[in-house]
Amino acid sequence: MKKIIKLLIKFFAKFLIQFSSKINTGRYFIDKLSNFIFQTKKNIKHNGLELSFYTPNRLNFYRVDTFSSKEPETLKWIDCFKEKSVFWDIGANIGLYSCYAAKKTDCQVYAFEPSVFNLELLAKNIYLNSLSEKIVIIPLPLFDNLATKSFHMSTRERGGAFSNFGASTDHEGKQMTSVFKYKTVGMSIDQTINNLNLKMPNYIKMDVDGIEHLIIKGANSAMKNVESILIEVNDNYIKQSKKIKEYLNSIGFILKEKKHSEIIEQSPKFSSFYNQIWVKDN
Repeated sequence: MKKIIKLLIKFFAKFLIQFSSKINTGRYFIDKLSNFIFQTKKNIKHNGLELSFYTPNRLNFYRVDTFSSKEPETLKWIDCFKEKSVFWDIGANIGLYSCYAAKKTDCQVYAFEPSVFNLELLAKNIYLNSLSEKIVIIPLPLFDNLATKSFHMSTRERGGAFSNFGASTDHEGKQMTSVFKYKTVGMSIDQTINNLNLKMPNYIKMDVDGIEHLIIKGANSAMKNVESILIEVNDNYIKQSKKIKEYLNSIGFILKEKKHSEIIEQSPKFSSFYNQIWVKDN
C-alpha cells in the first residue's frame, strides 16, 4: 500500500510540474517552491554546540536529525582533537563532521568531496555556520596516484553516498549500478599536499565507500604526521578490510576501537559497517 501511495504522489508531482512549466505563472510557482525547498534548514545542538544545516530533501533531514545518534563514536573522536590541529575529512558529504570539528576544536579542516550533487550543500552549510575561513573545500577524489578516471555515482540525490573513483564497484567490491558519471582528476594524499600546498593532517576521517585501502596506500609521507585515523570499514568486504589492517599495522598504527551505533546495528543493509579508530603505537 505504501509503495502504491508513493507511486501516486510521484505521478501527480510529475504531472503538476510538467503542466506548470508550460505557463509563466506555473514557472514562477516552480521557481518559488524550489527556492523555498533549497533554503529549508534544521538547527541542532550537540554537546553544548549549536549548528545549522540545509535540509532540502528527506535524506538530508535524516542526516541532520540523527546527527547525535547515527555516529556518536565519530563525534566523541572529534571531541578529543587537539585545538588548532589539522583535520582531513575525506568523503565530507554535506559537511556535518567538517563543521562540527571546526567549531568544536577550532581546527583547520580540509573537506574532500568530489560529488557535484553534494558540493553545493557542503559549501552552503560551511557558510551558514560562519566557517568559511576554517574549512577548505577540495572538490577532488583521492586515490593512490595521479590519474584521470571516471567518478561513478549510484544516485543523483543531494546528500547521497556510495560513489567510486576509478571503478564502478560498491562498498562490498561488487559491481555498482552507475546512474551518473563524469571524468575528473584524482591524486594521492601525498601528491595533494605537495601540489596544492596543503597542511599535513593530524587527524583523518575516511568514508569513501570502497577505495579506502588505495587512498591509504598513497599517504606514506602524510601518515608520519597523523596521530589518529577513523575509517569506515565494511566487515563483509574482507579483502579491503584485510588490506587496511595490514597496511596500518605495517606503518605503526594499532586499532584502538571499532564501533557502530544502534541505528547501524539495526540496519540489515549496514550492520556490517564499523568505524575503526586507529592510533599511533607509541
